[in-house]
Amino acid sequence: MTGLGWALFGLTGLGAGFFARSEYEKKHFVTETFELTSEKLREEERNFVFLSDLHNNQFGKNQEKLLRAIEKVRPDAVLIGGDMMVCKWGKLDLEPSLNLVRTLAGKYPVFYANGNHEERMKREREVYGDSCQTFCQELEKAGVMYLSDESAEFGDDIRITGCNMQERYYRHRFTVPRMEEGELESHVGRGELGRYQILLLHSPLFFEECRRWGADLTLCGHFHGGTIRLPFLGGVMTPQFQFFLPWCAGRFDREGKTMIVSRGLGTHSINIRFCNKPQLVHIRLRKKQG
Repeated sequence: MTGLGWALFGLTGLGAGFFARSEYEKKHFVTETFELTSEKLREEERNFVFLSDLHNNQFGKNQEKLLRAIEKVRPDAVLIGGDMMVCKWGKLDLEPSLNLVRTLAGKYPVFYANGNHEERMKREREVYGDSCQTFCQELEKAGVMYLSDESAEFGDDIRITGCNMQERYYRHRFTVPRMEEGELESHVGRGELGRYQILLLHSPLFFEECRRWGADLTLCGHFHGGTIRLPFLGGVMTPQFQFFLPWCAGRFDREGKTMIVSRGLGTHSINIRFCNKPQLVHIRLRKKQG
């Protein structure tokens, strides 16, 4: 075999190994815990799980592996950050996401906010018909708190807000868009200062605006962890073809406010994960002592 032949053989092997690893990762999520404290909290401890970007991915029959992991946390509530289904190119299947949400709502309080796929389903009625209305009705029947530019109280000390984002923020390619002044208030009013304010906003590009709005904790997804994660560099590429952004995944703190960006639970379009396992986020909130 010539040198070129050996090179091609080696590249083929590397490619096969890469895709085999990617397929493995897509089916093996991890649970990661983030601990936060606040003097606004009245109870000693609250536990939440945060799900985002499932995109109809399956973890065992009827999501049994995912449900077991959630049960292990014993959450006080489940927070969902959108993109639980795939709504693209005229294709849409709501049943996998609805079946999971119905099961969760039978066990826990569930708060659901939109991602860009829910927003597309709502916006493009000529393509998806009454799917959005059907989806909302099914969530309501299941007892889910659907936070489409809405807020809900959780106990006496926590307020949960779900904010929709305009289409243009998702269509922006290669560069980072700027959020207009007052954008969040125009959707959901002012942030709650007296209670611990949780904001579900699908894109993580706007932590500064969320912090100024009054979010104590902002929960995001959308970037799928950056598709491929590299040591020291983090996520490589977002769905909007922005490269090496620092906000692809993880925890970010500034002046007493926190943003947690989930790596998500699924993929779509670019169906690759490498060094980037799907993630179930466990949030442990504790009352700040002293």
